[in-house]
Amino acid sequence: MAHSSTQRLEMLSRQLNPQSTNDAKARILEKRPDDVVICVALRTALTKARKGAFKDTKLEGLLVPLLKGVRERTHFDTELVEEIVVGNVLHKDSTFITRASAIAAGFPATTAISTVSRWCSSGLLAVEAVAHKIAARSIDIGIAVGAESMSTNRDGGAPEFPDSFMENPTIKDVTELMPWTSENVARDFNVLRQKQDEYAAASFQKAEKTQKTGLFQDEILPITTKWKDPKNGEMKDVVADRDDGIRYGTTKEALGKIRPAFPQWPPATTTGGNASQITDGAAAVLLMRRSVAEQLKVPVLGKFVASTVIGLEPRIMGIGPSIAIPKLLKKVKLEKEDIDVFEINEAFASMLVYCVEKLGLDPATVNPRGGAIAFGHPLACTGARQIVTALAELKSSGKKIGVTSMCVGTGMGMASLIVSEQ
Repeated sequence: MAHSSTQRLEMLSRQLNPQSTNDAKARILEKRPDDVVICVALRTALTKARKGAFKDTKLEGLLVPLLKGVRERTHFDTELVEEIVVGNVLHKDSTFITRASAIAAGFPATTAISTVSRWCSSGLLAVEAVAHKIAARSIDIGIAVGAESMSTNRDGGAPEFPDSFMENPTIKDVTELMPWTSENVARDFNVLRQKQDEYAAASFQKAEKTQKTGLFQDEILPITTKWKDPKNGEMKDVVADRDDGIRYGTTKEALGKIRPAFPQWPPATTTGGNASQITDGAAAVLLMRRSVAEQLKVPVLGKFVASTVIGLEPRIMGIGPSIAIPKLLKKVKLEKEDIDVFEINEAFASMLVYCVEKLGLDPATVNPRGGAIAFGHPLACTGARQIVTALAELKSSGKKIGVTSMCVGTGMGMASLIVSEQ
């Protein structure tokens, strides 16, 4: 068959550049024995810090039932789990707590434990760590967890640095509070308050719809815990089975009436209604090599494809996803149009507006179940929670490829790419 000159050029281009978007997408969707696959993905409910069901639950109270939930969903000897990597930011004794919690959850002493911390990306860092260990064949099966009790472990802010450090303006910016960075993004990139409230209202509305339709139950492991009644001091058993920060009926007009939370930092657009909520919660992901899953006859939910991280000026840390996502897509040779779902952490509405519009994303593909503005951001939990949510959403929508991303305190951004096989 004769080919036109245009067809011949296209064929030659494909031969010289086999990394075309179509080829790359096809390869990503292929199933290979050495793929790193996800076999369990679940989370706790996300509850308001110092108010919600987990307000009196310490870190171990989140970890033990969650790890038990993962263990109960496996149909193989848990001695085969070689390592659990836990992301945590605030607990000063996390290395002790994580090791003890895994044993208390029924994992043997032969299951190793490590902890990682990179602020808001700690949960994703844990997933990346396990995935890389499996890809490098240092382990076959591992569990990644992100967990944060913000009620019982408070953020004390930056430590005191030597004067020589503080003379460096970038280091000085590292010590500033995160709402300051939100206002910098709003000011430097002209992100108006009205637009922030519009995006925040959409987050609440999407989360409300998801909760009312029961879709969050695909993600949440109900946990019974102790809760101290502030009225009489009585400890009660409560079941944490739903995200309690979702405010039904939220509109941009209602959010527009909320006073700025930080008037000392112009343009003072950040409020209690358009920023992420302080929250308690945890999420877990069980990963293994596909060949191992097939040998053990373990169902596969999806696969972890890649992740990347970037650094940027701390003063505008919120724009991290706008840099991390293009870097990730370039590495996997995909275009934004190839992505079905973007889970971008809603640390502040200012950064969400900037990142979505800078990247030119279809808002319908971004946080379709709502985000941290609506149901909270337990620091280390979020990175793992986004993978749980993305897989659940990809399953319910019948779609395939998801990207998760977040800005990271002190000036970084991280992103990952997953594929659903459900």
